[in-house]
Amino acid sequence: MTPRFKLFNDPVHGFVSVPKGLVLDLVETPEFQRLRRIRQLGLGFLVFPGAVHTRFEHGLGAMSLMYEALSTIQGKGTVLTTDEVEGALVAALLHDVGHGPFSHTLETQLIPPGASGQRFRHEAMSRAILGRIDRRLGGALTTALAIFDGRYERPFFQALLASQLDMDRLDYLRRDSFYTGVAEGVVGVERILKTLRVHGRGADAQLVIEAKGGYAVENALLSRRLMYWQVYLHKTVLAADSVLRGAFARARARWASGDPALEATTPALATFMSGEITADHFADPDAVAPEVLDAFCELDDTDVLASLKQWKRSDDRVLADLSRRFLDRDLFRTTFMNAPASGAEQDAWRERVADWLVARGLSSPADAADDASYYLVTASSRNSAYESAGEPISILERDGSLRELSLASDSGAVDAMTTPVIKPYVVAPKALDLISSPA
Repeated sequence: MTPRFKLFNDPVHGFVSVPKGLVLDLVETPEFQRLRRIRQLGLGFLVFPGAVHTRFEHGLGAMSLMYEALSTIQGKGTVLTTDEVEGALVAALLHDVGHGPFSHTLETQLIPPGASGQRFRHEAMSRAILGRIDRRLGGALTTALAIFDGRYERPFFQALLASQLDMDRLDYLRRDSFYTGVAEGVVGVERILKTLRVHGRGADAQLVIEAKGGYAVENALLSRRLMYWQVYLHKTVLAADSVLRGAFARARARWASGDPALEATTPALATFMSGEITADHFADPDAVAPEVLDAFCELDDTDVLASLKQWKRSDDRVLADLSRRFLDRDLFRTTFMNAPASGAEQDAWRERVADWLVARGLSSPADAADDASYYLVTASSRNSAYESAGEPISILERDGSLRELSLASDSGAVDAMTTPVIKPYVVAPKALDLISSPA
């Protein structure tokens, strides 16, 4: 008998079974294979050497967890059609197909806001690529698109794909914890999946967690909060983000200068360097120009790295320095503060950075004030583990009643995690030591 699945050996979930037919065909498309060249954690590998896993394996992992979740709710009496199961698996598999180089790092830099002011989000690119594949396959992704768009008639499918306890989060928390070695990110995925249930009927049916899974859900939320502070918002990751974005912004500012180093930018990346392709081009995902999608589907981490190797030879000293710094991991320092910097503090810092640039021979006195913006970043990191409003997590109590997670918890920990934590920070060259007593 011919097996109905192809097995992928995943170090996180074990053997992942990919159904033969449409789902396996999608795994083998160029659009999905490209995700092998997109790092899942962006620049996290500069802090955690093992964090070189990719969006490809994350897509497989999310699809695998979706299959387990669907099997669980089917076993508890919820009838699912073959088309629904396949559509949900496809949506989970391809949900991140629109990520660009280094995942989130260059997301808004690569495709800037347009006249509307709307910022680009990778989900818009994912939707555009899904639509293109659907047209190529003669409408085979109709159900997957409805689930992805949140317009499918059974909304619990959308909750499985995109919610505060979806298959995307469950996979990336476990996967990122595994590859970074940060044990605080370990999540009891199996228990959460086994306690999933669909409650209600028709359009009112919703995804809930049985009471016995409540503590596992609390642990998942706590793990997510800790992973944000220890991994996703790690101070060196923020510094690396600032250096790469600075190099990218400088290259774009000098794009029409005739610099031979910039002219050596890879063709796929060069398509997006002029800034003419904006978020407004994705207002209608089914109307995105084919040449834009073609160029994006050629773009990956290697384009950025190869271009940086050329940019570090630029005659522009700022571009060359920022490019070299990123490639050599000669990064800036991130310092967290107790409160946002005042305007006067930022002006003083900018002046010190400008003087430092002149002293280092990286800028002229006339240009140093403007050039300082590439070496000084003030911002705030925000960490919100759980949103109790909007679409909260519901717990199915043993008496059949539903309670929102923070009300069902007897520890108070969930309620505490509903308050966002905001940490202001400044990124600047280490030699300047802008804040002698960091928070």
